[in-house]
Order: sequence, then C-alpha cells, then structure tokens
Amino acid sequence: MKIGLALPSMVAGLDRDTLLEWMRVADEGPFSILGVGERIAYPNQEMMALLAGAATVTSRIGLMASVSVTPMHPPVYVAKQAATIDVLSAGRLTLGVGVGGRDEDYRALGAPFERRHQRLDDQVAVMQMVWAGEIAVDGVGPIGPAPVQPGGPRLLTGSMGPKSMARAAQWAAGIAGFDMGGDPAAIGAASASFVTAWNNAGREGAPWLQSSAWFSMRDDAAEQLRDYAFSYLRIFGDDVAKALAGMQRLSSEAAIREVLKAIADTGLDEFILVATTADINDAKRAADIAASL
Repeated sequence: MKIGLALPSMVAGLDRDTLLEWMRVADEGPFSILGVGERIAYPNQEMMALLAGAATVTSRIGLMASVSVTPMHPPVYVAKQAATIDVLSAGRLTLGVGVGGRDEDYRALGAPFERRHQRLDDQVAVMQMVWAGEIAVDGVGPIGPAPVQPGGPRLLTGSMGPKSMARAAQWAAGIAGFDMGGDPAAIGAASASFVTAWNNAGREGAPWLQSSAWFSMRDDAAEQLRDYAFSYLRIFGDDVAKALAGMQRLSSEAAIREVLKAIADTGLDEFILVATTADINDAKRAADIAASL
C-alpha cells in the first residue's frame, strides 16, 4: 500500500515558508502523493492555487485535488485548471471530484446545491471532452491546454454511498475515500462497495482504491485532533461534531503504525495521512513511519 500526505491547507494562517517546507518534505520523503482539499467558506488556502504552487516546487511526488467539489464550479474552468496543473507537474495530477456536503460553500460561489450529483456526472463528460480537444461548448472552439496525461488527469470519485458509487463507477478510475476515524473495517467495506459498483458497471481491470483520515503527532495530539475535528465539523451541529470528533484515533506514532498495517491488509492501494497542524515535525514523523512500513 502506498502512503500519501495531505498539506495542512485547512489550518488558518499558513505562510509561504511553512507551505514550501511541507512541500519539500513531502517531495523528498517516501510519500506517493500530496493531497489538498477544497473549502470555500472557510479560512483555508485555495486548492487549485496550492496545487499549482506544489507543481512548480516539487519534481517527484504525485499531486491530488482531494477532492474538488466540482458542481460548485463551471466544468470548463475546472478542466482548464486541472490541465494547466498537469502541464506544470509534467503529468503528476490526480483529480478527485465529489459533490461535497456543505451548502454554504455553494452559496459563497453562487452555485445551486440542488441536483449536484447529476451535475457532477454531466460535468465529468464536459471535462473529458475539453481534455480530448473536442468541442465541449456549442459555438466555442477547442479549449486548451492539452494535459500531459492522455485523456486528462486520473479521475477519482469522492463518492460515499452506494447510489453515488454506482453513478461514479461509470467514469471514475477509482475511489478517493475519507474515513472519519481511520477505521480499517469501514475503509475495507467502502472499498468493497466500490469494487462491486465497478463490476456492476462492466468495467475492466480493477479500480484504484484510496482512502484517507486526519492525523496528528504533537505532544497533545489526542486532544488537538479532537478539537480540530469538532471545529471543522461544527457546521453539522455540536452533537454530530462531538460524536465524530470522538472517533479520532491517529494521534500517536504507535496508533498510526497499527492502523496503517491493518488498512494495508484490506487491499487498499493508497492511504493519505491528512495533516491537521502546520507543525513540520508531523510531516517528518509521518515520513519516517511511511519509510519503515
């Protein structure tokens, strides 16, 4: 199983030096991919801008939008952004796409929250046309640039339920999951569900199975991780946020090692450790763990 790292992009107040150091450690380490998530109505760094920056200062590690809430945006624009980052990174971009669950992010961009699942299916078709150099908009010529990867960046789905997995299995190359507590059993079940959807869709080969979870290894990691989860999820109500915050388990080196080994046994292809602090020591300790497994 490959191990990736996500930038602490949801931590407020990140500066240039911190971001560059995280990118350097990620690129020089054993990680397979560097992820960045998307929020709008939140004090985070913008996802595509960060990925473009990472594309120019890294040379080895894969890059991932983890994930783009695509129905908030015009599909041609997302396709153009992704193709540009694919060029900047010499073909290292994976584009995770999903519908999200926070209507305030949609409202902040003036985008409708309704019918977002159908819009995502339609948008993927448009993006693939753009990447293929085909006419994607009536009366408008081909839109560039051409991505480095034939057919465009690898597309993964952030689908979480059986219905959305069945839809995404028609076009996605795999799944980009997130598990609130990094639970191996839940991750294995989600992967199995997507494999079923993949097979039912008549797809050949095997899908890419990826998941992720929050982690921290500060001295006060257990408390810090719960506080981070509660704050991030409070939009869904205090009771829900408290319950989900209590599921956090990746708060020590021993716990992370144990969970990663158990997740690898489920057959997962890749697991991304999602940073919750800007402390570069978290990235370095995660690199040591990844290198030893």
